[in-house]
Amino acid sequence: MIATTLKGKNRDEILSLLENGEIGMAEIRLDLCPLSEEDIEEVFSSTDVPLIATCRFDADSAAERKILRAVAAGAAFADVENEAPAKSFGRVKSACSEWGTRLIVSFHDFESTPSGERLEAMLHEALSKGADIVKIAVTARSKDDIQRIYDLYKKAPEGRLVAFAMGPEGKDSRLRCLALGAPFTYAALSESEAAAPGQRAFREMEEAVFGVSPVKPLRPVSLRMPASKSFAQRAVLAAALAPGESVLSGYTPCDDSEAAIRAAEALGAKVVREGDRLRITGGKAEVRELFVGESGLLTRLLIPLVAVRCSGHVRIEGEKTILGRPLAGAHDVMAAFGVSLRPERTGARRTDCYLPLTVSGPIIPGKAEIDGRSGSQLISGLLMALPMAEGRSTLYVTDPKSIPYLFITLDVMKKFGVRASCEMEGDEDFAESRDWGLCTGITFKINGGQAYQAAAFDIEGDWSGAACFLAAGAISGDVTLEGLDMSSLQADISIMDILAQAGASLSSLEDGSVHVQRSPLAAFSADLANCPDLFPVTAVLAAFCKGSSVLSGVERLRHKESDRAAAIEEMLQKMGVDVRIEEDVMTIRGTGLSERILTGRLLRGGSFTSGGDHRMVMALKLASLYAESPVIIDDEGCVSKSFPSFHECFAALKG
Repeated sequence: MIATTLKGKNRDEILSLLENGEIGMAEIRLDLCPLSEEDIEEVFSSTDVPLIATCRFDADSAAERKILRAVAAGAAFADVENEAPAKSFGRVKSACSEWGTRLIVSFHDFESTPSGERLEAMLHEALSKGADIVKIAVTARSKDDIQRIYDLYKKAPEGRLVAFAMGPEGKDSRLRCLALGAPFTYAALSESEAAAPGQRAFREMEEAVFGVSPVKPLRPVSLRMPASKSFAQRAVLAAALAPGESVLSGYTPCDDSEAAIRAAEALGAKVVREGDRLRITGGKAEVRELFVGESGLLTRLLIPLVAVRCSGHVRIEGEKTILGRPLAGAHDVMAAFGVSLRPERTGARRTDCYLPLTVSGPIIPGKAEIDGRSGSQLISGLLMALPMAEGRSTLYVTDPKSIPYLFITLDVMKKFGVRASCEMEGDEDFAESRDWGLCTGITFKINGGQAYQAAAFDIEGDWSGAACFLAAGAISGDVTLEGLDMSSLQADISIMDILAQAGASLSSLEDGSVHVQRSPLAAFSADLANCPDLFPVTAVLAAFCKGSSVLSGVERLRHKESDRAAAIEEMLQKMGVDVRIEEDVMTIRGTGLSERILTGRLLRGGSFTSGGDHRMVMALKLASLYAESPVIIDDEGCVSKSFPSFHECFAALKG
């Protein structure tokens, strides 16, 4: 990225420049701009444009106070000279740690270029002091001087050095440094406003990076996200179980949610549509067959529900990829509650179940220990069904996965007047952090004899579908998404934590929308065991984060709509991305977008298969934004499973 240095500008001039959308990143020279501390706070808190707070300590006696004010207000980076007083440096470093600001430790030599040994010593000195990024700006007199700067990148940690030369000889180094792996470089607002000799104008630098490239920064766009099908399917079924009329607002159709509505109607509910509102009147009808479309969640919710709701045998049928996906563990789990599952074809193991199958109840309340490694969906179905049984039940789930979805189920049940208690367990680290990834077991206690009651509430927006657009905004865009809930229980809200760790510029706006803007991105680590739907898009994001990103939770991907682990690996390798899988971990070597453009290492296009997997289509479309040639996908229509308007939103993203 290119940070435009702003000097001599007052508050209004800076805000105007930041608001017009032309500057993607800026360095605010607090020692050269007439800004009060109140002005500093307003500038740094009013925008998602990543801002560097810089103030030379030898030029401004209030340098420390100004930088601290900027950090507290939301500066993305704070630049402190290596020669700054030790106590001031320590206080700024502590503030950066507290507020999540990345610390730049900078060296300047306005006379010469030090020896290679001295440059390397500068680098390691800054890193030892806790620098997230080291900035070294020297004055070049010869090609040898320039080469010493370039050689330094071979000895620096990936993505943590910004080194270039000042003066006429060093002018090209300000661009070349991006190709060598610098997370960003510096430019002047115009030639006449250069902050140092040889600094290029911003527009000249932008043209040098993007001018002949097929990839351009995305234009600002605002999009509304569809309803979460995780909430919608649970709510539709709960409403079908509740006498009286329930009102679900904010509904948007997709294949999986529409299948849930058809199932609700087959179970005896009456569904009336009014725009984005569903009026569902609960009812009861005997049913002998239910069709679930391609929805794994709906399948697993219905198995326990028909066992408690219907007498006799109920055949459950589906289509497309769901027919080839094993219902791992379903046979043993349901047998623990007296329910028989009889598949029409035999699996690789005797206990493997596939659709179509016949469910034979009734469900018998009791106690059972369930292995949670197969996922949360069938457990969610039991949680919804067991309150309607006659007696008390206890579920002990070992090694639980996709834990947030279990809490979505409990939340929807609570809205409809049905409750279950739960107690999570883990080691000391879990007790201290309450990190779901450290939970080793959950005990659910469910009283029988409960009845669902009609309810009215809004279905929140879908974080799973939002992930693609948030990632695009972080890599090269300016994206605002409406309809999302920042307090959501959806597991895929974790995309916000992932983006924040990668260095994306994010904010939640007063109107409830979420905004993300392109920013220098660095490698990250993420455990996606609880949110496997994020894996494909997060893997593409990692390809543009400098360094090696580590994604765990691979085993959760083996039996989705496709073998997503193999599909992601094949996709990235074909596109020229260094990726490897070792047991449960995927490691992706990423390269920043500017570096890819300048070194001719954009992703490779070509023909790809989605495997009928809507999440793979979203990942492929995201990757297509940064490919040197078209990415052709064999089945883009399968996104209708969760996000029918995806392609329309994506077209708006491209402009």
